[in-house]
Amino acid sequence: MSSYAIAVPATTANLGPGYDCLGAALTLFNKFEIALSDEFRITASGAAADKIAKNKTNLVYQSLEQFYERIGKPKPVISLHVDLQVPLARGLGSSATAIVAGIIGGNLLAGSPLSQKELLQLAIDMEGHPDNVTPAMLGGCQLIASAKCGGWEFCALPWHKDIAIAVAIPDFELPTAKARQVVPKEVALKDAIFNASHLALLVQALTSANPSWLQSALQDKLHQPYRQSLIPGMEAVQAAAIAAGAHGVVISGAGPTLLALGSAGQIEAIAESMVKAWGQVGVKATKKCLSIAKQGTTYTSL
Repeated sequence: MSSYAIAVPATTANLGPGYDCLGAALTLFNKFEIALSDEFRITASGAAADKIAKNKTNLVYQSLEQFYERIGKPKPVISLHVDLQVPLARGLGSSATAIVAGIIGGNLLAGSPLSQKELLQLAIDMEGHPDNVTPAMLGGCQLIASAKCGGWEFCALPWHKDIAIAVAIPDFELPTAKARQVVPKEVALKDAIFNASHLALLVQALTSANPSWLQSALQDKLHQPYRQSLIPGMEAVQAAAIAAGAHGVVISGAGPTLLALGSAGQIEAIAESMVKAWGQVGVKATKKCLSIAKQGTTYTSL
């Protein structure tokens, strides 16, 4: 086969206390068509299609190049079409979708010489951290920890069906590099203990949908207090969502998208309240009510 359609889900990383180690795949997808071709060509459609690089600096193509370097074979000439539905630089894993698509697309075009585990390791090496590319590839909610003998341990966490998801996406970008610059390299022992205990509680809260546990578990002291200054109106949006019934509100990935967890019956009202609160401080935003993408990346031959 020489032509494939690949769908990669958006992701939300960190989920409060799970900084750089917890992420979940969401039911919002970037779609890619990749094929062997006589002529190099990249086209795009969907939201912000004009911002997609149409040359060899394109992240999907760069990921494909990394794959072929990994297997020691010359890279092929390809055509690529990107249907962009995951907003760029908003904390929803758009770069992870590109990395995963390029690596998986390369593997398919090469006859699938690498295993899923090898592909995932290559994706993590490219992204620099595992909490976006892992759920993007595997689906579900994933907890990732370094393995004792090197590499990674991947733990799929059950996500209770009664926990619904709302995201409010503002009309400004926040590059991940900028969001990382404000996070301190060292933290107080009490803050490390705080996050360790709250992450452990969050694992149980996601499984049980215990509202009290969720309200407490989504707190964080490692990254969100520092990134909040980069997201105008965050306090107002959080307060509005809580008033509408949300268990809690966190920064999605590096931001600026804010994500709320709540019951299915209240999630639309929660999402509306977040957009309204942002509007009141002069920030335009859009809302989406999403669920967990259980399958992760999928593909078919064309």
